[in-house]
Amino acid sequence: MLTTLRRDIRAVFQRDPAARTVPEVLLCYPGLHAIWIYRLAHWFWRHRMYLIGRFISHVGRWLTGIEIHPGAKIGGGLFIDHGMGVVIGETAEIGEDVTLYHGVTLGGVSWRKEKRHPTLGNHVVVGAGAKILGPVKIGDYTRIGANSVVVKDIPENCVVVGVPGRVHRRNGKRVIDREHEDLRHNVLHDITMERLREVTERLERLERRLQNQERRYTEEIALIEHGYQGPWGI
Repeated sequence: MLTTLRRDIRAVFQRDPAARTVPEVLLCYPGLHAIWIYRLAHWFWRHRMYLIGRFISHVGRWLTGIEIHPGAKIGGGLFIDHGMGVVIGETAEIGEDVTLYHGVTLGGVSWRKEKRHPTLGNHVVVGAGAKILGPVKIGDYTRIGANSVVVKDIPENCVVVGVPGRVHRRNGKRVIDREHEDLRHNVLHDITMERLREVTERLERLERRLQNQERRYTEEIALIEHGYQGPWGI
């Protein structure tokens, strides 16, 4: 447990350049507080003391503005930046060294008592306001853009943007900083604009072909009007 707690603190320093000292992190980071409150609530939940687990979780929600169900499974190194409005559902599973920004929802789409929340792989980054809904799986090293809505499985090493989320494979290469997670949401691909650009380029090619055809047709009409009868004299 102490090793996990130290890893949670280390994650803050690795992924937040504003973090300066350990006392500051311990006192002023609600994301860290929420994770630690969750770990306590989760211990009671695993030992079938459900009411105590839920009550501790509820207190954590009131203190931090972050709601993590005690039944969720969360790996080490989770970093919740700012955190206000983050919701993590009961059957959600989060891998190692994941980063969540404020307003993220790992929500369910079913009322049945089954696996109904997302599973996030290792080193996943989820941008502010993004919603991942249902028992979908997000592959390792994937980035979810801010305000995206994800309702389908996403392979590893992808970028997802838009509503609904569209996948942009990152040229088959992992863009990883081993010391600092890949947080640059300002350089995510704009899938909609890329598709519009492709359509525009295709229309331009078709217009050029059509213009060439029209020019040839005009030239042939002009030759016929001037008495040209073709190679066979027709």
